[in-house]
Amino acid sequence: MSAVDGLSGAAVAEAELVTDGRPQRRPRRAGGAGSSRRRARWAGWWFALPALVMFVVFELYPILTAVQYSFYDWDGINLSTPVGLDNYVRVFTEPQLLSSIVHAFILIIFFSFVPVLLALVVASIVREIRSAVAGGLARTLLFLPQIIPGAAAAIAWTWMYAPDGAVNQGLRAVGLDALARPWLGDFTWALPAVGIIGTWLATGLCTLLLMSGIGKIDASLYEAAQLDGANRVQQFRNVTLPGLRQEIGVCVTITIIAALASFDVVFMSTQGGPGYSTQVPGVQVYQLAFTENRIGQSSAVAVVLSIIVLAVILPLQRLFRER
Repeated sequence: MSAVDGLSGAAVAEAELVTDGRPQRRPRRAGGAGSSRRRARWAGWWFALPALVMFVVFELYPILTAVQYSFYDWDGINLSTPVGLDNYVRVFTEPQLLSSIVHAFILIIFFSFVPVLLALVVASIVREIRSAVAGGLARTLLFLPQIIPGAAAAIAWTWMYAPDGAVNQGLRAVGLDALARPWLGDFTWALPAVGIIGTWLATGLCTLLLMSGIGKIDASLYEAAQLDGANRVQQFRNVTLPGLRQEIGVCVTITIIAALASFDVVFMSTQGGPGYSTQVPGVQVYQLAFTENRIGQSSAVAVVLSIIVLAVILPLQRLFRER
């Protein structure tokens, strides 16, 4: 046996790398770079796996289950009966169910449009405040409603809306006794009264988002507008509004979703009453499922609400997308 034959496999490999006393580069295995890229790609999926599992378990599976239930008449205990699209037909034909959707769109005015308009004005005013202390105090006061849960805010406002609450006492103090009323018990004013609670909750968040957006606008644009003779209204229209396009889109998106899917504020303040004057889809889903045991109908309302939210939000996302 030759000396080379007696070498171990590792020694032979090392010997093959030496030619004329100079070490040679070991040839790279075919497909090595591709394997590294594949490993890196799968590593990313492993990092995303926990979030993906949570999404499937707590988001996707309940949605699919609700869609399945919506085609059945089921009380949650006994055997279910297939009803096809009957539950969806009732959503748009029963006055009680249809009115809840109409009320949700009315609340968009109070939960979204009014807070965004107020936030634009307040953010522009705060921008003019030169004092750091006053500006910080204003931000703190504006953000306070955001740290209060919606249910707690609804309870507090229920006390203020009471016949002898702070709202009516304030009206009587300024001689407007004729306007005092049990606001949450009035068929005409109950829904606007609930909407004002949503306005109070949403204005602070929208203001802080818009103030953050104003801080990113180049100050030289305002200086150039002043040199051109633009007053504050013209600066607001031609500099501030275009610069806040994305921030306004975020505010509108968040608040419209809150209006359409509102539950805690309405449930804790009126539970949909008096009558059905403040009924909204979120409260309707809860009452149908847990009070009337109409699981299939409740699921149909929830599915319709989800579709409405997507139908409203997706066009808005394209509208506010930066060109």
